[in-house]
Amino acid sequence: MAQQSPVTGSPTTTGSAGARLSGGAIAAIGGAGLLLVFMLQNRESVTLNFLAWSFTWPLWFFALVDAVLGALVWLGIGVLRRHRRRKARRDDRRD
Repeated sequence: MAQQSPVTGSPTTTGSAGARLSGGAIAAIGGAGLLLVFMLQNRESVTLNFLAWSFTWPLWFFALVDAVLGALVWLGIGVLRRHRRRKARRDDRRD
């Protein structure tokens, strides 16, 4: 049941009915969808050469590994950035 706003008198909604996705969540869902389409369309095996190693993987698996590693690097950079900001704020409060 909707309650009335004391200021406008119009009904207000409470709960999860008014929940929205953030831009980051929308981008992540879109990126995951594109990755899934790429993985489904590229199921053949490829030979990868890196330095002295040579191995054969399905292309979809290679794309998945690259995406996971990229996400871990992205999260790691974000953690380091937040840590530096917190440290700077802490130092500013001490001064």
